[in-house]
Amino acid sequence: MNYKQSDIYRKYRQVNKVQFETENQTYSSFSGLIVFQKLFIHLKLKARLKACFKNNYVQGVIQHHSIMLMLIIHILLGYRELRDQRFYADDSMVKRLLGMALLPSVSTISRVLSNTETNDVENLRQFGKNIVLDRLSDLVLARVTADFDGSVLSTTRRAEGSAIGFNKKKKGARSYYPLYYTVAQTGQVFDFHHRAGNVHDSNGAETFILNCINEIRASLLPNTVIESRMDSAFFSDNLITMLDNNRVEFTQSVPFERFPELKKHIEDNSEWIEYDDEHAYFELDWKPDIWESTHFRFIAIRKEVKKQIKGPIQLDLFVPYDYKHEFKVILTNKTTQANSVLMFHNGRGSQENIFSELKSQAQMDYIPSNTKNGNQVYLLATLFAHNLTRELQMRTQVMTRTTTPKRAALWAFEKIGTLRKKMIQRAGRITKPAGVTTLTMAGNQAVKDLVCMFLRELDSPA
Repeated sequence: MNYKQSDIYRKYRQVNKVQFETENQTYSSFSGLIVFQKLFIHLKLKARLKACFKNNYVQGVIQHHSIMLMLIIHILLGYRELRDQRFYADDSMVKRLLGMALLPSVSTISRVLSNTETNDVENLRQFGKNIVLDRLSDLVLARVTADFDGSVLSTTRRAEGSAIGFNKKKKGARSYYPLYYTVAQTGQVFDFHHRAGNVHDSNGAETFILNCINEIRASLLPNTVIESRMDSAFFSDNLITMLDNNRVEFTQSVPFERFPELKKHIEDNSEWIEYDDEHAYFELDWKPDIWESTHFRFIAIRKEVKKQIKGPIQLDLFVPYDYKHEFKVILTNKTTQANSVLMFHNGRGSQENIFSELKSQAQMDYIPSNTKNGNQVYLLATLFAHNLTRELQMRTQVMTRTTTPKRAALWAFEKIGTLRKKMIQRAGRITKPAGVTTLTMAGNQAVKDLVCMFLRELDSPA
């Protein structure tokens, strides 16, 4: 369609006055929460959160499950610190979603977090796992891929259960170092094992991994294959034997620094098998001397990469590159070809993307309380916000992928921050024309299409 300049440009008068309504406020800056309201109803989220605190005696009028729900919404809206709640304390859509006429103050939120009991945290963890288990049961997958790794959460202060340990970004700072289990197919966090920042990656890993696998297996079909990927920090005979005995297909990086003899094996080998322009491999007839296990495969991988050019770069028409090789050794009990093993193992990078999104867009690295239980509740709120965003998309959109060699997620997920900009952060007003509660938003077609799609799909029969 062709437009004239007069159709596009228009003179507007300057806005000379700003006024704010404080009474009978029916405006909302977050109208897109209407979609999450529908999702919460389908999941019976409020009632199930309340059941997690059934043994907690309520002090005052604010109940613990209301604070937990508020924290989930707080994170969905994109806020970080607890005191940021003052910027949406009067928002009508937030109040409606919480079922509250008055939002709690920051001191009340902090007090409730500090009073949270260990049983409450465990109940919340189990509820979070149940949401993921319900999704996996509905999908009826042939394979479920479990990724295990830790991520440092800096406290920047003294907090219960924290300690000074390895901290790449903030050296010398106190921190927590939780171990996470993420499901590759759904991109969700299944569970975490909370730890102080001064422990090794493998601390408590064997028991945690076994419990997670048993819970996953109990909810799946008997023939479903469970796979696992881990880095070199978890390298141990006991752990891989446990995985193998529990019928888990695994790959694991081998730490070169612990086994100097690996370097000689690789240097002496001259029969590399090439399977593309960059990669070659061979299978090692080797295992650590102290290991009892003998039937696992050690696959050496060689990748050709360009050397970094140091010094001034001449602006010639042609700059020749020198090449070098990078090596890795993968331990596995898989029986597939080496290139398939490598691609499967390299798919671990998707977990790093989940951690990145959780920290940058779901505020996972924020530590709000001096108590360990309070900080675990906030961490759980970030995981709930992430998992619920993925659950919303899985309920309303078609699966875009089948099982790939790298076990990419079965949906092309939008990040929380993207949904926030596209849908959640939209102004609206709640009115009651003819007695019908109505949310009115600006008539942007893209927003209308997105919101209506979510609401329509959530209302459709499963």
